[in-house]
Amino acid sequence: PTDLVFPFFLFAVGNAMAFVLPGLKEKGTTAFLQKVFIRSLLIFGIGLFLNWSPFIKWNNDQIVFKTWDTIRIFGVLQRIALCYLFASVIVYFFKTKGAIIISIALLLLYWLLCYHFGSLADPYSFEGYFGTAVDKAILGINHMYRGEGVPFDPEGIASTLPGIVQVVFGYVAGKYIKEKGKSWEMLSQLFVAGALLIFVGFCWDMVFPINKKIWTSSYVVYTTGLSLMVIGVMIFFIEFKNKRGALSSFFSVFGKNALFIFSFHVLFMRLQGLIRIFDKTNEAGKPLYITPMNWFYKHLCNPISSDPRNGSLFYAVCMMVFFWVIVYWMDKKKMYLKV
Repeated sequence: PTDLVFPFFLFAVGNAMAFVLPGLKEKGTTAFLQKVFIRSLLIFGIGLFLNWSPFIKWNNDQIVFKTWDTIRIFGVLQRIALCYLFASVIVYFFKTKGAIIISIALLLLYWLLCYHFGSLADPYSFEGYFGTAVDKAILGINHMYRGEGVPFDPEGIASTLPGIVQVVFGYVAGKYIKEKGKSWEMLSQLFVAGALLIFVGFCWDMVFPINKKIWTSSYVVYTTGLSLMVIGVMIFFIEFKNKRGALSSFFSVFGKNALFIFSFHVLFMRLQGLIRIFDKTNEAGKPLYITPMNWFYKHLCNPISSDPRNGSLFYAVCMMVFFWVIVYWMDKKKMYLKV
């Protein structure tokens, strides 16, 4: 399910655009472009700041400054910024029909690029993916993600292309919902469209595998179908059945401060990573240290069960509750971070 979070968020960005864009259009093209470019720049800048933060790190037993030549340029917020920017421009200048045509063309173009310029042996692997060569040439290995064992950026330049389509599809869905209003026709057609896209995604998967790491076109179609299904279920219960209980209230505080809590979570984890707690000594007698969150998991979460998955789940729930308390307090104080 974690592989659905990011595409669902991009879909939600596009969905929200459908309600905001008409107001921006009324102010004219110049005001629209200024707003979109500034917002995209801010989101991209926040993402870059988080990658660089907290500007210092441990190097053996010394604290050293993190220099620019080792900082990753792209990331989650950076992809959101770029996808929002290009999707907004496409929708604004080419309208809904034109945006759909361009989106289909982009998905087919990305498939062609992956197949034609990728490795003949395996064009959809880390090593064979053509986008890796693009990132190396433009960004450089030192500015790429290095958590996969090989230089590979899951939010790199090339794979941002199909991400743009995810936002456009979200916009089209939001515009349709807005125009149709609260009706059974709207709801049923959402489910039909969702089922159709899931089917197309699975069919495409046979030749262009559903793959989050390189954000394949089949992955975009498949997750958009799931997004339509999920938003349809939410509309049914919240709007049609008026189920606005504790569960919807619990999640709404995250949505009201999504940018803040994401950024705060990243910053919090990086800052706590600077704190070292003595854990044990190795065979050579050298002291080994762990971070506070590692200590919390190792000594409080993992021991609750012989199955490590239960300890991992308990840790995740504790973290979610911890961050929820923060945004809940902010919501009560009417404190919201917006760009």
